[in-house]
Amino acid sequence: MRGSEGIGPHEDRAGGHDGGEGRAVEHDGGGRARAHGDRAAVPESGADSPVGGPGPHEDHGPVRYGPLAPDPGLPVLPELAAVLAAASGGTRPEPPGGGPALREAARGYWDRRGLHGTAEGIAAAPGAQPLLLALIGVHGGDVLMPRPCPAAWMPQARLLGRPAYHVPTPAECGGVPDPYALLETVRRVRAEGGRPKLLLLSVADDPTATVAPPELVREACEAAIGEGLHIVSDETWRDTVHRPRDTVLLSPAEMCPDDVTVLADLSGALTPAPWPVAVARFPDTPRAAVRHARTLDVLTALGALVAGPVAHAAAHALDEPEAVRDRIRRAATLQAQIASAAHRAVLGAGALARPPQAGRHLYADLGPLRSGLAERGVTDSMELEEYLSDRLGAPAPGGHRFGDELGALRVRLDTGPLLGTTARQRAEALTAGRPLELPHVAQALDRFAAVLGALR
Repeated sequence: MRGSEGIGPHEDRAGGHDGGEGRAVEHDGGGRARAHGDRAAVPESGADSPVGGPGPHEDHGPVRYGPLAPDPGLPVLPELAAVLAAASGGTRPEPPGGGPALREAARGYWDRRGLHGTAEGIAAAPGAQPLLLALIGVHGGDVLMPRPCPAAWMPQARLLGRPAYHVPTPAECGGVPDPYALLETVRRVRAEGGRPKLLLLSVADDPTATVAPPELVREACEAAIGEGLHIVSDETWRDTVHRPRDTVLLSPAEMCPDDVTVLADLSGALTPAPWPVAVARFPDTPRAAVRHARTLDVLTALGALVAGPVAHAAAHALDEPEAVRDRIRRAATLQAQIASAAHRAVLGAGALARPPQAGRHLYADLGPLRSGLAERGVTDSMELEEYLSDRLGAPAPGGHRFGDELGALRVRLDTGPLLGTTARQRAEALTAGRPLELPHVAQALDRFAAVLGALR
């Protein structure tokens, strides 16, 4: 295995790699955060919410004001809308874990990606959060996850009262922990009386928008499984890879089929976010069958049932007819161009960011602009979130939302708002051969670059 290749733009600069010794974040009464101890935690309160949240002078609030997934900025696929409308007369939800049609569609979706199994090994829920909550709930012990990580992960572990620890990622990508740091974290947690049992990772990552190299995925999985950890691989963004012919995405379940549960929120690429549905694929083992049954128990207790019309639309999307495949291809091509332009603007302003490879956003480190930001009263990621959200006119969640240190000036910048302000403009961007030359896209990118450039 290999270690980290120096300190990258998304690692703690104050102390470099900490061998997994993350720092917890709590909040005082005013919504601010303070670090303590060595257990990592995403703050349960933060700056302003996305659209409709509290104003800049209100209490920042708890988890309910956390960031939403990046907005695709694209209209609903008409074919999916028609399927949903045709099923809208249904009066019953899906059974716990999803009905036969939805589970079979999910099985076929993963089968086409080389992950073979049965429909009985699938569970569906109304969104990734209740499904992840159930998955964490049925695994005993402590939870490990990379730093940074999706904003929803830590609250699920915290809600269940499970100790959770962040592990540093290597310089070249996010989403997958550095193997050596992972082993050190496991050793330290056990030495302190902990019971590490579960590792969450994402090969196509939110927030960093990177795709982990196959060799890193293999090394991290071997390290985790060698220490007796089960892996939950969040593959929500796998179908949003910008240049699939040039990017190799390897699922941990391809290498370690008996030790990996795969999770996918369909809003990543297949369905609109307002139609909540997520699916999980369990290993084909007796132990996994027990966990699958217990997961259904949790979903039943929560009343976490997929709405019938949404299940019909989700099953149609998972079957991947030509219209769905075409939308996935077009959206990925569009986001590749928009994200690359946004990345150039970030670098042009003197900030840092890994080149985005997937998703609808990029993760920027504005640390090199610290002095200019300090002159504007911005000294941490909460203040940076407020400052940029106000000037960009769109949510710009700070790195503290994703487990990064509060003092690190990191932010997730979504590209969806750059596609236009109306459904017509966004649809035009989707079908344009040169979307960056559309006047409304060019103007949005100019405004984006101007806001960042003014920080120098």
